[in-house]
Amino acid sequence: DRIDESTLEALPAKHVDTGMGFERMCAILQEKRSNYDTDVFTPIIRAIQDATGRPYEGERDQTAMRVIADHIRMLTFAIADGALPGNDGRGYVLRRILRRASRFGRNLGMREPFIHGLAFSVTIAMGRVFPEIVENLGHVERIIRAEEESFNETLDRGLLIFESAVERIGHSTVLPGQDAFRLYDTYGFPLDLTQLMAEERGLKVDVGEFTQLMEQQRQRARDSSKSVQAFTRTDILRAIPDLSDSTFVGYQELETRAKVHRVIDRDLLSLDRTPFYVESGGQVDDTGVISGENFLATVIHSYRQNRKIIHEVRVLKGSPENLTGKEVDARVDRERRHDIERNHTATHLVHEALRRVLGTHLHQQGSLVAPDRLRFDFNHFQKIDPDRIHAIENMVNEKISEAIPVAALNDPGDWLTIEETRDRYPNAKMFFGDKYGDRVRIVEIDPEYSVELCGGTHVANTRQIGLFKIVSESGIASGIRRIEAVTGNGVRRYIQDRMNKIGALDNVLVGITREVEKIEKQLGRSRPEERVTRPSLEKLTIEPGGLSLGRVRALDDAITEREELIEHATRNALELRKEASKERVRTATGSVDGLIQKATTVDGVKVVTMKIGAGSMDELKSLGDTVRSRLRTGVGIIASVIEGKVALVCVVTDNLIKEKNLQAGKIVGALAKEVGGGGGGRPHLATAGGKDVGKLDHALARAPAIVQSLLALPKK
Repeated sequence: DRIDESTLEALPAKHVDTGMGFERMCAILQEKRSNYDTDVFTPIIRAIQDATGRPYEGERDQTAMRVIADHIRMLTFAIADGALPGNDGRGYVLRRILRRASRFGRNLGMREPFIHGLAFSVTIAMGRVFPEIVENLGHVERIIRAEEESFNETLDRGLLIFESAVERIGHSTVLPGQDAFRLYDTYGFPLDLTQLMAEERGLKVDVGEFTQLMEQQRQRARDSSKSVQAFTRTDILRAIPDLSDSTFVGYQELETRAKVHRVIDRDLLSLDRTPFYVESGGQVDDTGVISGENFLATVIHSYRQNRKIIHEVRVLKGSPENLTGKEVDARVDRERRHDIERNHTATHLVHEALRRVLGTHLHQQGSLVAPDRLRFDFNHFQKIDPDRIHAIENMVNEKISEAIPVAALNDPGDWLTIEETRDRYPNAKMFFGDKYGDRVRIVEIDPEYSVELCGGTHVANTRQIGLFKIVSESGIASGIRRIEAVTGNGVRRYIQDRMNKIGALDNVLVGITREVEKIEKQLGRSRPEERVTRPSLEKLTIEPGGLSLGRVRALDDAITEREELIEHATRNALELRKEASKERVRTATGSVDGLIQKATTVDGVKVVTMKIGAGSMDELKSLGDTVRSRLRTGVGIIASVIEGKVALVCVVTDNLIKEKNLQAGKIVGALAKEVGGGGGGRPHLATAGGKDVGKLDHALARAPAIVQSLLALPKK
């Protein structure tokens, strides 16, 4: 702790930041020289080899595969967690990383989108521990593929621009900043990608010129924005009081002829009547289109104060400047609105079901009604157990199947005062803290079941909801729980996601099963009664009317069943690995005495070499300890090929360490050079690795000479 310029005070606890992250820890435990050689990355790299048809060899291809493996892992987790590629913030980080991976794919000869297909290998490697990446696999693949297809259209042209720039500068070692800026501005090449390409050619990018051009572009954008107003929500709300009233007709009509009251710049329109619902009470805005003579715009947001409504649009055709006073057609996106209505009516049904199953203490604390799902927050003191979740689902679906008409007072002239509401509907749900106008709208679904004050849009009959399924239940604050649920089309999407997850889990299960069978075969036995097989699953139809709550729940049960089988199979595989490892060591140990008797003697020192089929470095070290204990005086070298790489262990007896200064680390290091690798360790036991498997026999034959050369060195 620096007290002043001249005084440093020691901290009470002293620590060393070793940088010992997960991958480095794995590399140490698995005795690998690179994080990418551990089982964290090898399944992904194998998938890249399969996709590209190239072996994991040579510095150029190995680097490309390592970059892609690292990037697809990051992209899979980030997108599964909700991040999306974009043009700013974290989205731009994802986009840059994906484009960098695409460029390295070119180094491997890949010109078609392929990176999205590698997300599956990430789920195979890590899905059991992180089930969310399995559950979101389909979503991740779709997002990555879309980005790949978009960037691939410009990648080849960008690479040609880069090559022509390199050719143009001749012997210069600096790539002009204007070329880097052109690649960025026209083809979407991030600066760091251009710098990487330049470094591979021995060039540097003129970053100063690039930065200057970027600033000039930003200034042009700022100058342009002075003439095009950028509206914030606050700006819009300030503008609303100056508008004329709009009549909302969206309860009865999804398409209407309207007159344009006012145009504020190009992006804000006010109509005399509108079918677009404005976000309120948890229900999101409607979207749709506004069209007129030589004019077309999409409605993306709407804002409201009392009866004044304004729509934020994106103009697709024509110009809105001359629309004031003219008639246009306003049309709501019908399918999206119907999805929202299904979810909103289901929200009313689930609210009452929660109260009946969990208790009347329960009240709504918040909600979201969107086209793809509904979210409902409520006060409750504990997690809801599965039986009660099922009871809530059953009650809601019973009300759906009863085809109850949904009665809503759509004409504001029929709305009631709070006093009238209390008199007519004593069981109506009103929420403390909510602000109600002089008159309120009532939505009734069976007067004995659900009556609520609500301004949202709803289906005409509960049967139109289709099916209701709770997909999650969680706590969001002390005493506050949240459920998320889907209906209609959302159920179909939920089913597809469940099926995708089942497929991914099945592949994991098959992979483990094959490993178990392989190890059993090595051990010379088979235990069919314990073999793991895929559980059967009745094929589900997702056509309208072909669903039932029980059949949808069967998917969740199937996933649970597979997860349990995978856990059992994984334990079985781990036990078999240990057993097979012990068997290999036991078999090799039986030949140790014979090898010692046949050992080569160099200057009175026995040198024992043996090559075995080992499954891990631990096996080699265990056998090395056995060799060392049985050698009275000598050197033992044990070698194997593990996962396509050379693995070496060297042991030296204590007397040779003391008398001859012979050290296992130096011996194994020299041997490793023969197979294109390196290593080291303690004087009595050391390990090493190498990538040139073809030279292993030659290296073992060189062992006596290497020991002899080290014995000839003067003792320090």
